[in-house]
Amino acid sequence: MRQTMATIPERQTSKAAGWSRRIGAFSLVLLLTALAGYRLDLTDTPPFLWVLAIVALLAALALLLAGLALSRLWNFGDRGGRDLSIGALLALLVLAPFGIAAYWATIYPPLRDISTDLDDPPELDTSDRTSDMNALSLPTPGEQSLQADAYPLVTGRSYNLPFETVVDAVETVLDRRDWQLTAPYPDINGQSQATINAVARGFVVGLPADVAIRITDDGDQVVVDMRSASRYGRYDFGDNAARITDFLGELDQEVAGQVGAAPAE
Repeated sequence: MRQTMATIPERQTSKAAGWSRRIGAFSLVLLLTALAGYRLDLTDTPPFLWVLAIVALLAALALLLAGLALSRLWNFGDRGGRDLSIGALLALLVLAPFGIAAYWATIYPPLRDISTDLDDPPELDTSDRTSDMNALSLPTPGEQSLQADAYPLVTGRSYNLPFETVVDAVETVLDRRDWQLTAPYPDINGQSQATINAVARGFVVGLPADVAIRITDDGDQVVVDMRSASRYGRYDFGDNAARITDFLGELDQEVAGQVGAAPAE
């Protein structure tokens, strides 16, 4: 009596796993290249933001393909476990910053223009702003309330010091930073008010923000107000408020170190 042996189908190699690894690796290389090019000022901001969107889509595709490959491996015994694991790991690594940004968007208010004077914000230099940047406008009552609740430490400074001394202190603090002045320091001879404008960049990605520092001698005290507005993006993730509080905190130290005086309020 003849016996027939059951044939065992040959295990196939999952194509989805291979593509997951390739696309995941490409998305990581593209992300690192885009970040390096942007930090070195080789790429403008709008193209850089488009590249970031493409990177996120590629990483999501790599993760999806890894999931499809895992399903094939589980149900049909396909090969490709190593490729899908590498692809999923690379995709998650690339998507991690986007996930952090999404989380920040839930904990920070939807603001992108912060000022210590909400009724009369310092005037920003708009000479090199373009139509694709965020529009500048006075804060609405709702935005004023959001800022007051979220950033109570964003307040101006008042000093019982000569106008020239405070301006010198502001310029000294500015000189320690890598912000780009949009114009030379103003001539304050015979003046009671001066506004210094600059462009600052965020710490992580380096997105630009316009900064204005206004020093005013009101006759009794010298008042310093500051404004920082992101050029791109609906959210600033607290970047502008942190920039203002850090700068004015350092200004307090500079003034105290120079003349041994603390701010009046």
